[in-house]
Amino acid sequence: MTDVRSLSPGENLPLGSSTVRVAVRSASPVNTSALLLTANGRVRSDADFVFYNQPTARGVRYHDEGSADVITVDTTAVDRDIEMIAITASLDGTGPQSFATAGALSATVTDASGTGVAEFVVPGLTSETAVVCLEVYRRADAWKVRALGQGYDTGLAGLATAFGITVDDPEPEPAAPRVADPQPWPPTPSPPAAASPVPNPAVPSHPGGPMQSELFTPAHAEVQTRGIQKQGSKMCRVGLDGEIMARQGSMVAYQGNLHFEGLGAGGFGRMMRQAMTGEGVPLMKVTGRGDLFLADNACEVHLIDLDGSDGLTINGANVLAFEPSLQYNVERMHGAGSMSNAGMFNCVFRGRGRIAITTNGTPVVLNVAGDTFADPQAAVAWSSSLQTSVKTNDSFGMGTIMGRSTGERFTLAFGGQGFVVVQPSEQPPGGFIGGTGKGQDAGVGGMLGGFLGR
Repeated sequence: MTDVRSLSPGENLPLGSSTVRVAVRSASPVNTSALLLTANGRVRSDADFVFYNQPTARGVRYHDEGSADVITVDTTAVDRDIEMIAITASLDGTGPQSFATAGALSATVTDASGTGVAEFVVPGLTSETAVVCLEVYRRADAWKVRALGQGYDTGLAGLATAFGITVDDPEPEPAAPRVADPQPWPPTPSPPAAASPVPNPAVPSHPGGPMQSELFTPAHAEVQTRGIQKQGSKMCRVGLDGEIMARQGSMVAYQGNLHFEGLGAGGFGRMMRQAMTGEGVPLMKVTGRGDLFLADNACEVHLIDLDGSDGLTINGANVLAFEPSLQYNVERMHGAGSMSNAGMFNCVFRGRGRIAITTNGTPVVLNVAGDTFADPQAAVAWSSSLQTSVKTNDSFGMGTIMGRSTGERFTLAFGGQGFVVVQPSEQPPGGFIGGTGKGQDAGVGGMLGGFLGR
């Protein structure tokens, strides 16, 4: 059996197989990706970026094997104008802040039969947050592999931009007319459009039948209006004749002709920010005509109508569905550091339309007209116009070190005028607080949160 060759930075090796597998392993959570590059060292389009939310391109495939992320390259299927496939790793935001403390990072190359060809342990990393581990490249009609270890301090976004990937920046907040505060809560719902309800052929037009039960009373019957409506306290029904954006995996039932399309985090640039921050909403677009029922672990469902005068800042873990007329982005929480359960980043919705959110229990809605404080794990959503900061309650001393703390050392402070939604639970839906999961798992978020997927 051939010994696996240990590569040094800059060293290359011919490949004796047309199909190779590169397994990337790290002591800390990383996102692994591959960039298909032309002779000028840049991608042709965003389609040449292969990662967990876009796992295939011609001749290149990503998959997760648990202990390692694997990039498989079939050199016979790679387009002729592709000269190089760069294999990269970037910290996913749930662990160390740089590779200086992230532990060992290695890339192992095997051939089609599974025989080890080469291994490269990336040396000397310090402040880098993203690394090009190695490259599989074309020389005439032959293919080789070269160890690189080139690092970037600007993370996955900076690395991708360097190779020609377009990463959209957060949209500037549009100017909006000043609204008198405090704003009423809950907002007055917009009157429903004058349209006939979506018919449900499964509902009989006359009472009675071979079975009798309290289940058949009007309290359990589905609502019969268009758009996003509450169906009881823990479910929503969408009378759909067009499209709606919903959380992946939230569908519990549907009737009619509906089509489901996974959208990752909703846009390529937003997926990139989710990969870096752990915050976002893994979306699916549902189109067609019929009835769609959505829920999330029996959490309470609430509807909010945005009129365009203020945005809604919300933890991505609490988003259930929203109308496509709303725009959302992943934005840094200025002044609040990493103290909310979305970490340093949260989802911000703007525009005019309806959004369905969830809470772990029945919430209280605080009208903010002065200083207001909430446990950072209980604050679910708030007016985007509010200012956020962190207030330290416990004094840090020997008593704190010995465990004599109030348990309320930090609170999230809100200033200005608006509202804050606070749930009666100090954890997001699903119960994840610790940083768990990887970038391909949708994230509860950031420095303190895990990922949205359950």
